[in-house]
Amino acid sequence: MQPTGNLHIGNYLGALKNWTKIQYDYDSIFCIVDLHAITVYQPPQELQAKILEIAALFIACGIDPEHSTVMVQSSVAGHAELSWLLTCVTPIGWLERMTQFKAKSAAQETIGSGLMQYPVLMAADILLYQASVVPVGDDQSQHLELTRDIAQRFNSLYGDTFTMPETKLPTVGARVMGLDEPDKKMSKSAAGSNHAIALLDSPDVIRKKLSRATTDSNPHVDFETMGPGVRNLLAIYQAFGDVTDGAMREKFSGMRYGDLKKSVAEMIVSQLEPIQRRYAEITADPAHLAGILEAGRARVAPIAEATVRLTKQRMGVYAV
Repeated sequence: MQPTGNLHIGNYLGALKNWTKIQYDYDSIFCIVDLHAITVYQPPQELQAKILEIAALFIACGIDPEHSTVMVQSSVAGHAELSWLLTCVTPIGWLERMTQFKAKSAAQETIGSGLMQYPVLMAADILLYQASVVPVGDDQSQHLELTRDIAQRFNSLYGDTFTMPETKLPTVGARVMGLDEPDKKMSKSAAGSNHAIALLDSPDVIRKKLSRATTDSNPHVDFETMGPGVRNLLAIYQAFGDVTDGAMREKFSGMRYGDLKKSVAEMIVSQLEPIQRRYAEITADPAHLAGILEAGRARVAPIAEATVRLTKQRMGVYAV
């Protein structure tokens, strides 16, 4: 995850909650990708603060630093170094076809070259650790396919070097939509103050945002005719509470929207309370958090160094 914006319930239900469940099935690395963040300007002090905030939230949400690695991308030089080596074997046409690059570049008057190279850096993040599984959602599937293409091209040019990451990804969680625009995925970068519920929002802010959430023209919940706004609120409740479809129908059929919003708000408040309490404990000891990140860096650095050295040797670049 990039250390920009505020992590919200969509990030939690769509990714983090699932990551906490599958982390013990793998030798897991969770990377805060600050090099990706600077493809657009970030105020330096804000970026530094966000890196620590994201790290603390990873742990507060259940990532176990005793088992899993939590680290910052820029703390391991191999990410940037391997990215350059892979850039040299990546045709520019592959990058121009990336849908996220086309969408983001169309929305900006001027774009830095880093935005185009973003997918190569992502490929380096994956291939640097010879990762076999990458738990991301459908919106990143094109980047994963590019990673496989780059690895395959490099292996064909220079010999077997990189593990091919698995394309059949672990199941991700709920797809949470914006409270104000339920036809669009909840986003950290959306401008509206009522768009997303941040993981660190207070109970009062959560209740206020839910009270303003978009519903539809029905007076109450109708599972046969409900619009996307109501469907989104029900999906949020169900994902937080792990409630069955049958129990959802029994509880909410015919419920008026004011009561629905209150029920969803209280569910969110109750589920975020332990996360926020744990976050406060973690951030109260900055030295301990810094130690976790340093331990994570130290754990993966030898893997990264070995991969970069092998890549250089394969390409004929001077490697010590």
